[in-house]
Amino acid sequence: MKSVKFHIIADKTARASKVKRALVKVYGNSPLKSCQYIIVIGGDGFMLQSLKQYQKFEKPFYGINTGNRGFLLNAYTSNNIHQKIERANKVKLSPLEAIIKTKSKTKKLFAINEVSIFRHSRQTVKLEVTVDNRKRIKQLIGDGVLVATPAGSTAYNLSARGPILNLDSHYLAITPISPFAPRGWRGAIVSNKSKIIIKNLDTIKRPVNAVADNVEVRGIKSVEIKLNKNKRFTVLYNKKFGLNERNLAEQFKF
Repeated sequence: MKSVKFHIIADKTARASKVKRALVKVYGNSPLKSCQYIIVIGGDGFMLQSLKQYQKFEKPFYGINTGNRGFLLNAYTSNNIHQKIERANKVKLSPLEAIIKTKSKTKKLFAINEVSIFRHSRQTVKLEVTVDNRKRIKQLIGDGVLVATPAGSTAYNLSARGPILNLDSHYLAITPISPFAPRGWRGAIVSNKSKIIIKNLDTIKRPVNAVADNVEVRGIKSVEIKLNKNKRFTVLYNKKFGLNERNLAEQFKF
């Protein structure tokens, strides 16, 4: 047990802090550079934030859920955490890369779950959707559109009635958010090699925001989205209920 080194981080909630104190008391808290695993305590939002913040250390992440759904995390048990981590299943996730252009700047963001583009005001958006240099939707009117990875297909994408993508699939989901026109369009499944460009057709009257997981950029003109396969996150799951099983279970819910 003493040979396994953890770096333990927790969200700023009473429950997460309590779990962190209990684990640090048993295992200590090694520096990021010398640890073998990073333990993240909180909810899905904090996990997404931590993955992107600490990915540069190239260490596996083990999440402990003290939030609500906890799709990216494991249930907390105080016994034998070190054994659970060493025996865990490894899932490697590649994020979406979003090049977001506004009137004054260009910003690059990464998203493990999804990139969503949605209205900023009471006005519906008017968006153009291009996939691999071909205009697929000349004018989408509604609340917005999102692009989701397989890992993120059970999150916001599913709430917007998008398809659940198997984790082993090589696809991305493009899902409209409350579409008014074309009213019958339910979205599309495209190759994860695709380059998707979402353009705001009316930046003055119909302002649009973009969100990469939990980071927002306002007043966008366009967003270019693609999967960045050079960037990978290693997430650990207890063997009894891993991400693949959770993904599959969602597909059989009624």
